[in-house]
Amino acid sequence: MTAPVGNGAVRRRVVVRGTVQGVGFRPFVHRLATDLALAGFVSNTANGVLIEVEGLPDGVERLCDRLAAEPPPLAAVTGVEVEDLPVTGADDTFTIRSTDRSPGRTLLPPDTATCDACLRELADPEDRRHRHPFITCTHCGPRFTIATGLPYDRAVTTMDGFPLCTACAREYGDPGDRRFHAQPVACPDCGPLLRLEPAPGSGVRAARDGDALTLARALLAGGRIVAVKGLGGYHLACDATDARAVDRLRARKERGGKPFAVMCADTDAVRRVAQPSAAELAAMTGPRRPIVLMRRRGADEPLAPGVCPGSPHLGVMLPYTPLHTLLFGLPGDPPGPRVLVMTSGNRSGEPIVTDDEEALTRLAGLADAWLAHDRPIASPCDDSLLRVRSDGTEQVLRRSRGYVPRPLRLPVPVRPALAVGGDLKNALCVGEGDLAWFGPHIGDMGELATLEAAGRADAHMRHLTGVAPEVVAADRHPGYHSARWARLQAAHMGLRSPVFVQHHHAHIASAMAEHGLDGTEPVIGVAFDGTGYGDDGTVWGGEFLLAGYGGYRRVAHLTPAPLPGGDAGVANPCRLALARLWAAGVRWEPDLPCVAACESDELALLERQLTRDVACAATSSMGRLVDAVSSLVGICHRAEYEAQAALELEAAATTAWDADDEAYAFGVAGGLCDPAPVLRALVAGLRAGTPVPVLAARFHRGVARAVAEQCRRVREDAGPRTVALSGGVFANALLEEECARLLAADGFTVLRHGEVPPNDGGLALGQLMVAAHRRTKE
Repeated sequence: MTAPVGNGAVRRRVVVRGTVQGVGFRPFVHRLATDLALAGFVSNTANGVLIEVEGLPDGVERLCDRLAAEPPPLAAVTGVEVEDLPVTGADDTFTIRSTDRSPGRTLLPPDTATCDACLRELADPEDRRHRHPFITCTHCGPRFTIATGLPYDRAVTTMDGFPLCTACAREYGDPGDRRFHAQPVACPDCGPLLRLEPAPGSGVRAARDGDALTLARALLAGGRIVAVKGLGGYHLACDATDARAVDRLRARKERGGKPFAVMCADTDAVRRVAQPSAAELAAMTGPRRPIVLMRRRGADEPLAPGVCPGSPHLGVMLPYTPLHTLLFGLPGDPPGPRVLVMTSGNRSGEPIVTDDEEALTRLAGLADAWLAHDRPIASPCDDSLLRVRSDGTEQVLRRSRGYVPRPLRLPVPVRPALAVGGDLKNALCVGEGDLAWFGPHIGDMGELATLEAAGRADAHMRHLTGVAPEVVAADRHPGYHSARWARLQAAHMGLRSPVFVQHHHAHIASAMAEHGLDGTEPVIGVAFDGTGYGDDGTVWGGEFLLAGYGGYRRVAHLTPAPLPGGDAGVANPCRLALARLWAAGVRWEPDLPCVAACESDELALLERQLTRDVACAATSSMGRLVDAVSSLVGICHRAEYEAQAALELEAAATTAWDADDEAYAFGVAGGLCDPAPVLRALVAGLRAGTPVPVLAARFHRGVARAVAEQCRRVREDAGPRTVALSGGVFANALLEEECARLLAADGFTVLRHGEVPPNDGGLALGQLMVAAHRRTKE
């Protein structure tokens, strides 16, 4: 405590770091200081919020304590630095100063769902923002998707082109108002405007403003497909209870059988289509408003069959913008759909569309009309996706809107770096010091449009974070588009060739970093996924690694088997099943479902491939084994979308999980997990008439018990008592939870992913950690 000077006053300079801009932090400080009768000022700077405060010691102390203890709802304070200053004898006024634009770094909040206060105003006929599709305040609305620079002010957002009217300017400048320096603030007189653009030949008329919303609701109620511009890009929407509309959208988008996500008008509508737990409702009603995977309601649900074919789970979200709320209608509006299919506005394999003119061309033939507006989107940002475990913890499967660009705290400092992730579910990551920032979900890097989107995302994230990379990290796979793109980025920045990180090492490093491990002690990393380039040139994916950030050793793995056609064969689980049976010495008898699924010429060709080892990569992939078992037991023979076979096998196993506790045993010897005994047991079970869901459940339990057995062996040999579970296979709830249960019962500390996806969407964080700590250059 500073000793009293003169009248007993003290003065302090306080720097508050974290997500403290665009969240109402300055008016919060102003109100706090005024209530405590303190003098001084508060200002945004490039490093956070700067406060100089003068007054009686008790009041100054209370203000400093409350900065971190009672921040505004969207703030995330990561540090408060306090410095004593000479008392100046300032009067009793406390002011908010304009932003200091000197160089530095602050943190930008993610986009946030409309708050309750704004929703009340939206529905109030007496409020001047009644039915305003862009209502917002300091507690809600867009941030990341409109920001073009930092410090966060209106001049560096896409709202810069909308001059404030007198009424909005008064609110914007009033420290006591909820909209004080709310950068997206606007009203019907000065804000963005809606328009409805019809598709040629659709018979739909053009409309503007409120008429555009009325017409869009009518189109959805009439079974039409509308492209709706959201916070981070366009959605394609239709009535989720209209079978013809859903089938038409599926056909136009060429989506195959992949499930659609739905948006429900409210939690009552959620309960009509799903069986949400209390934890799932809490996740979906929070300010992030992700898509939450939950069990479908079942036979009495009103959903069209084409929304989510073959899956017991449904991705559900609630409205998170005022435009979405208005799309469902306010009290007194004509009745309309209460559940909408709300899928990304893109064609299969392409990134989400954000530009209005581009939307008219790239979504031509998909939509009957476009509900657009004239506020530009600075950065695309897909919806985030998560599931809630049985213990109430969350596992993010796609980290994007609502999370980006919130930083992750790193356990050890890293050099300024860019990690480019993998080819599937791509998300970039930049880091420096003890912070790392994921960019938004980009998608699959095999398309030119996606590579271009990656370039824009990279530039935007580096601009917002101020990270100037000294190293670029990428996946080691020589054929990956992301690896080639990383070389170009490194060259463009004048850097050396990228650091290439082994795929499964990156997965484990990602889990370690998320859990705050400094890497001084190795962990047993269980990395299960579909594909990763191995040190021996084969396809890995069923790996047990003894790993730290500085290196790894492969201590066990799934017994390899041929992968006919390489990655191109993944769409045919029946061929994967036949290859696994061939490797296990099991004859292809006609009574086996995977054999019956193939034509005779396909069987003959496959037999020649396997016998002569033609176009057959060796793989230890657990993901491919799961696909093979799905076909072997008769569930999925031809996959129309990624992970279909695995998802349907998990769904079957879920229905029989409590039927018995039997598990099919792998051959675990030395460093190999041999699935041949499991395959023979599955064949015997099929022929004995064992129900398919029971077979699926016993397979899942068998995998979990093999994991526990191998981890015990490694612990006996090398000593680690911590196990990290990572890779896309651990998006499987049954398998992940059973592995964690058995390992914990064996005395292991188990690391499971939470905010960082276990799939390739979290890969870049591991690449960043490995590249930043590698001692030897590749």
